[in-house]
Order: sequence, then structure tokens, then C-alpha cells
Amino acid sequence: MKLAFCGFRHPHIHALYTDALAHPALEIVAACEEDAGTRAALQDHAQVTITHDNFTTMLTEVACDAVAIGDYYGRRGELILQALAAGKHVIVDKPVCTSLTELDAIERELRNRNRKLGCMLDMRDRPQMIGLRAMIRSGLIGEIHAINFGGQHPLLLGKRAAWYFEPGKHGGTINDIAIHAVDVIPWITGLNFAAIHAARTWNALAVDFPHFHDAAQLMLSLENGCGVLGDVSYLMPNSMGYTLPLYWRMTFWGTKGVLESSITADHILVALDGEEQPRHEPLPAGNPGGYLQAFLDDVAGKPQEDRLHTQLILDRARVALQIQAVAATEGKGKPLS
Repeated sequence: MKLAFCGFRHPHIHALYTDALAHPALEIVAACEEDAGTRAALQDHAQVTITHDNFTTMLTEVACDAVAIGDYYGRRGELILQALAAGKHVIVDKPVCTSLTELDAIERELRNRNRKLGCMLDMRDRPQMIGLRAMIRSGLIGEIHAINFGGQHPLLLGKRAAWYFEPGKHGGTINDIAIHAVDVIPWITGLNFAAIHAARTWNALAVDFPHFHDAAQLMLSLENGCGVLGDVSYLMPNSMGYTLPLYWRMTFWGTKGVLESSITADHILVALDGEEQPRHEPLPAGNPGGYLQAFLDDVAGKPQEDRLHTQLILDRARVALQIQAVAATEGKGKPLS
């Protein structure tokens, strides 16, 4: 498959570029960056060679089967639609887009043109999540009744891309970060989300950008009634980055016990009713690049039910955008009297 890239304004896209370089079924044939500052920053990049500064021109000049998109969040929906109109499959960093209207249009174009959509929802490829899934699906802790997750990130103001803090370019912290939990929790448990009970975002640390809501919390439930509480705020200490054991920590409470891990952990904590002490179970093998292989399988007409595919990605994006919308419209709460 011939793959072209558009947009390098978020570092995640570099991981996709690296994975694509290493994949024997892929050939990178072009790379476009329309932002002059980002192009300049990439001049000495060890891997990425920018070939175009205009996406329309690249689509016209370059023969490719698929386009990988990593521009700022608010631009992604537009670029996806443009690529689909040109007959290309698309793989995108998360989030897919920043509005339900855009998502509806993308879904229509995918269906009408029989194209496929991939997404870098790579948390399900982590060994911790693979291990949690195996244990929960085996019935180790029984029926799941409560889930807590913390996906807090460091804000890194001054280091994080400036567009994050420009109105209209980010699209919301829940849509940005919680999409990973929205994807991986049903994948781990086998239970879909059933209801949004509450969601709130607010400005906490980025006080010079009051429109930017860098704090976010949510309350959901799964189809069996299991409660889900999550926090995806940009409140992690900047100096510790992504190293704390709190980073993407997930706790699952079942009828027979508790499981917990995080993507910085080297084990899964298992605490079963009837045992006197919790134990640490080793991690299974991870599945690096699994999201990319899932996309290629989908394009080849061989999607697998338990792996990412076009409709699943659209469904996950819709849930995240719906939670973000609740935070925008109902997140102020009711004052106590």
C-alpha cells in the first residue's frame, strides 16, 4: 500500500510514520506540511522528508492508496473529507475530528465511497491493557460493577504545541484524551457504554487562556449498569511528565475482586476476595503497531471483531464527542442552596 502523510503538528503522527516505515506492506510516497513553522522544524528531521506544502497539490500529484493525517485537531475532519473525496483510505491520529457534524459527514463519505478509516487508538496494544482484558474476560473478578480511570497529562505550557491554546483548534479535553478510555474499556470488558450521567470541563492551570478547559471529569455507565468515573485533566506535574504510576491508571471492581494497572506499571495488581494479600501478576506481551495492522486488515476486507475497524472507530469517536457535548452544555452543574 502506498501511504502519504498530511500534517505533523502533533508528535503522535511521528510514531505512525515510524511504524509505517517498518511495515513491509507499506511504502511512504509523500509527506505534506502546510504550516511553515512546522515545515522549518522538520528540515533536519532524521526520518520525515516533506515533499509538499499543499494538501490539494499532493493529492493531485501523488499516486497513493491511503493518507495519514496528523494536523491540529480542528482541521482533521476537513482533511479527512478531502482525502475521502479523492478516493483515499484514511488513517488518523486521535481524535478523528472535533464535531458530530463532521463525524456524520465522514461516516457518509466512507460508506458512499467504500473507503476505510483507521485511528491511532493504541492503548489497546499495551501489555497492561491486554493483560487486564484477558483476566476480566476469563471471569477472574466476576461481573464488573465499577471502573475508575485516570488519564491525566502534564500541561507543558510553553512546550506543548501553541495551537492547543488557540480558539477552535483543540476541540475539547474529553474528546482529546478520554477517547482512549472510551475505546479500551468496552474492549477490555466486553460491555458497551450505555449512558452519560455527567461531564464537566473547566480552566485550571492555563489561566492565560481562559477558553481552554484543561481540566475534565466524567461519569458514565456500561450496559450492565457498571459505573465509570474518569479524570482526563492536564494536571499531572510537568516535571514528572508521563512517568508516574498514575498515568492511565485503571481500576476494575468486580464481584470477586479488584484489578488495577497503568501504562507505566510492570505488573497487574490482583486482589481477590478470599485471599489475604494482593498479588502482582506479570504482564503479557504487547502488540506494538496493532492499530496499524488492524487498518491494513480492514482495507484488505479482513476486519476482526475484537480489533479496530472503520465502524468501531466511528462509534468510539461518536461517544467521545457526545461526552464532550454534555460537558459543554450541562457541565456547569446545579449550585447548592
